[in-house]
Amino acid sequence: VILIHGAGGNHLSWPPQIRRLDGEKIYALDLPGHGKSEGAGRHSVDEYANDVIAFMKELKIRAAVMVGISMGSAIALTLALKFPKKVLGLGLLGGGARMPVTKEILETAGNPNTFESAVDMINGNCFSTNTLTSLLQLSKKRMLEIRPPVLLGDFLACNEFDVSDQLNNINIPALIICGVEDKMMSLKYSERLRDGIVNSQLHVVDNAGHMVMAEQPDIVAGFLKQFID
Repeated sequence: VILIHGAGGNHLSWPPQIRRLDGEKIYALDLPGHGKSEGAGRHSVDEYANDVIAFMKELKIRAAVMVGISMGSAIALTLALKFPKKVLGLGLLGGGARMPVTKEILETAGNPNTFESAVDMINGNCFSTNTLTSLLQLSKKRMLEIRPPVLLGDFLACNEFDVSDQLNNINIPALIICGVEDKMMSLKYSERLRDGIVNSQLHVVDNAGHMVMAEQPDIVAGFLKQFID
């Protein structure tokens, strides 16, 4: 199983319950320019998909279940379309066939002077109303560690992404998970994925926003384990 984080994230975006899923061989990578990975961030989902293929090649992983959150789910969908033999299954969290980004984020994320306010805006929209303050603070701290041009590049990649007319080409089993309070990628995007991917199932999780696996790690880990088995 390969876990693919979202825009401005890293491998720690995934809680331990998912990184250490019982009985599974899990790889949680840091995309270029994120977390402990060097290099520049990319400006397209396709380029990030190629990075995942390079990662697999290096570790001699022939095929894997791809589990992505947000931008990571866009990368997983791209892998299913471009490299179907490498993908055993899809876990799509907070995803969509398109991922439009608000003008405010695109105008503020890349500027060092407005970077922190952009992170506050993004972080505030990633969680449900009853999220623990400690979780919000930790998420903000992690996102502030990324360089502004990398964060902007991620959101530009999301904004350009659109595979709406290709979903019917995906025959790989897909598990789609969405937090009921997702403000970044509302439920309609997950419903369109379910309607477009023939072999798919959708689970809507209560008391969770966009970062559904951070707010409800045990529930999401349970759905993933069942699906992977």
